[in-house]
Amino acid sequence: MPATRLVYRHRWPVRVMHWINVICLCVLLGSGLQIFNAHPALYWGERSDPGKAVLALEGGVDAQGSPQGTTRIGRHTFDTTGVLGASKVDGEWTSRGFPAWATIPGPGWLAMGRRWHFFFAWLFVANGIAYVGWSIATRHLARDLVPTRRDWHGIGRSIVDHLRLRHPQGDEALRYNVLQRLAYLVVIFAFGGGIVLMGLAMSPRMDAVLHGLVDLVGGRQSARTIHFVIAMGFVAFVLIHVAEVFLSGPINQLRGMLTGWYRVRKAPDEPEASPHD
Repeated sequence: MPATRLVYRHRWPVRVMHWINVICLCVLLGSGLQIFNAHPALYWGERSDPGKAVLALEGGVDAQGSPQGTTRIGRHTFDTTGVLGASKVDGEWTSRGFPAWATIPGPGWLAMGRRWHFFFAWLFVANGIAYVGWSIATRHLARDLVPTRRDWHGIGRSIVDHLRLRHPQGDEALRYNVLQRLAYLVVIFAFGGGIVLMGLAMSPRMDAVLHGLVDLVGGRQSARTIHFVIAMGFVAFVLIHVAEVFLSGPINQLRGMLTGWYRVRKAPDEPEASPHD
């Protein structure tokens, strides 16, 4: 076995805020899909005119009278029976946008879903502000997340390494590569800030404050569509993030995010050291 050493990689504020985000995103996704199911269609502009949805999840029956779920994107329609448009709840077929297993807190509890969504949305905002503030104050943002000139020069190699599922070893594993840095910046500022602003823009009570923003994006229905698209962006990021954790060593990665200590391979001439040195 190659010689290894433990390095204190993640400080406790990062670990705490990371796991708060995990909880918030899981609840926000499930409760958001619950809210979406009340009207499983997206529009562009200020109005939600029938037949003009850019995305619609619809339930019905086919020519043989069997339950059928369809997903309509613009003029294109896809059969998504059992997943989107029509799925089973307690063994019975029903027309619903997303299936019951994906919605929180239950298959049809809209009022409670809204309460959960708004509570965890504000927790997500507070946690995000705390993270950005802490990152600026400790120079974590400038030191670990903003790409350096060296990072930009190596972006081609980083893309190739990711495509070949090659992961850095030794001290290189202790710093984020350029693709990670760019991904985190996009998620924090573009996704995080965008989804909060679009969520506020959907609220009729925010007209006096964000009326200009609503007009800028084309209307309240446009804000709802952008909110949904960014949410799916979060889902894509999480799936890729989890896949990378498993590919690069799940036990080591989880240890690092739970305890802060991360194991790396030692250089041949490096002396033995205690984890607490």
